[in-house]
Amino acid sequence: MKKVLLLGDSIRMGYDDYVKDLLKGEYEVYYDAEDNGRFSSYTLWQANQFFKHYGKFDLVHWNNGYWDMNIEAPMEEAMHPVDEYVHFLRRILGEIRRNGAVPVFATTTPILSAGAAADITGTGADSINYNNDWVQQYNQAAVQLMEEEKVIVNDLYALCAQDPHAYKCEDLLHLTEEGYQKCAAQTADLIRSILG
Repeated sequence: MKKVLLLGDSIRMGYDDYVKDLLKGEYEVYYDAEDNGRFSSYTLWQANQFFKHYGKFDLVHWNNGYWDMNIEAPMEEAMHPVDEYVHFLRRILGEIRRNGAVPVFATTTPILSAGAAADITGTGADSINYNNDWVQQYNQAAVQLMEEEKVIVNDLYALCAQDPHAYKCEDLLHLTEEGYQKCAAQTADLIRSILG
């Protein structure tokens, strides 16, 4: 059975179980149910751990963004400014290709209004700051890289933007269960279309 790896932040953690259920009996779906992929350099480390312990995958689907663009006081700039973000996305992509898997990148979901939310995935972060201008800037840079590298993009931004409230839950950062189910359905369909 073909193997699929899901990597990324708390948005991935919201839809990964749904993707696994949708692909049950078709593909083996792997992800870290306990650990948030956080920013792109951390996801790079996570990817390496999966490749080290589980070997070859057929497809790796990943997202990063919110943690990279977060400006956490007392810092005055993003954890990873855009150029660093692109650098680490490129490194993740390189490791995925070295593993022999098909890479698929998912865009960061939209924000309705600027603000901050507590991290709910046990990482100990005080809060994640968010702003849709940042999301658009980071998404644009990521998509440009993926186009240059001929990587398939799962546009979760466009999917969530179809809803008047962008499927946001009360904290205005994470998604409602309906939103996660929509992301999972689009992700599962895309994986099927790629792997057959």
